[in-house]
Amino acid sequence: MMNHFELSDNEFEEQFSACKLNPHIFTHEAHLRLAWIHIHKYGINGAIDNICSQLQNFVKSIGASDKYNATVTVAAIRAVYHFILKSKTDNFLSFIDENPRLKNNFRELLGYHYTTDIFKSEQARVTYLEPELLPFD
Repeated sequence: MMNHFELSDNEFEEQFSACKLNPHIFTHEAHLRLAWIHIHKYGINGAIDNICSQLQNFVKSIGASDKYNATVTVAAIRAVYHFILKSKTDNFLSFIDENPRLKNNFRELLGYHYTTDIFKSEQARVTYLEPELLPFD
């Protein structure tokens, strides 16, 4: 398996939640896809709850618990939600093509919300920090 797009949305979600997804295909884009799937299936609050829990389990299962960052995770889900609210697409591939900033300028995008470097902050890693600048939708 070389790419997360080789899996259907259901297969991708199921493999991830069961900690059976190949970690090499769980790229930044795959994180965004997971958020897109969960927001559409469970709403924004359900997506946040599900993904935070499942991602902690996933990184633990691959021996990378130090990679989990609560603030980046929630902020990414909220950023995807913001763009979903403006999107007219019904599939992730069209959505990411329509919103390339999520994929290509993610750090810059979150910089509009935070003065804290949430990618390096230990506090941001263990607990969700609300944006200091611009709130999410």
